[in-house]
Amino acid sequence: MHVPDGFLDAPTSVATGAVAVVAVGVSLRKAREELDDRTAPLAGLVAAFIFATQMLNFPVAGGTSGHLMGGAIAAVLVGPWTGVLATSVVFLVQCLLFADGGITALGTNIVLMGVTTVVVGWFVFRGVQAVLPRTTAMVPVAAGIGAFVSVPVAALLFVGLYAVGGAADIPLGQLTGAMVGVHVLIGLGEGVITFLAVGSIIAVRPDLVHGARSVLKTRTLEVRTAGAAA
Repeated sequence: MHVPDGFLDAPTSVATGAVAVVAVGVSLRKAREELDDRTAPLAGLVAAFIFATQMLNFPVAGGTSGHLMGGAIAAVLVGPWTGVLATSVVFLVQCLLFADGGITALGTNIVLMGVTTVVVGWFVFRGVQAVLPRTTAMVPVAAGIGAFVSVPVAALLFVGLYAVGGAADIPLGQLTGAMVGVHVLIGLGEGVITFLAVGSIIAVRPDLVHGARSVLKTRTLEVRTAGAAA
């Protein structure tokens, strides 16, 4: 879904760029509430994981391919504010060093693949989490569902941006069908990858997963004296 230069007109690109700047600015302040000495290193690992997996494409349909967007997995692992920062760094590096997405479209790509997938993935995750049994085993399931939903929603937002300021000669109905159809399939892959990645961390260190904090059981320390034991 990396948008190239010139696909959207200048006013639309400027508007999405402004939204991206505000989102990143707010996230810089709010991320301090999500991170501590234990979880801060995980944020860097999440960004590296998203960057690496986005370099790997899997076939979907009609000769097209898809890759992980990473917003939902970032939100669940390190929190939504930190997730916005992690994905934004990935798209910035891809744009400047690998020409993946245009420079003038950088704000658009951050909004679509970063902010949107983080926000949608997180709220769907929390909604599903509220109706599932409150156990750590259900965290990967909710994360996978959130990831799946976030991808076609981001595709629909792109269609909306194109309807407002599209600079290419593509019929809107044709674009909508192609984007939603392909990204539903990509969303399935995203959901599976997210489920597996979150599940692997939950299995060994659930305390590091931001989305698992609300379901972890509080363990109380019992101190027994010799007299009490007797």
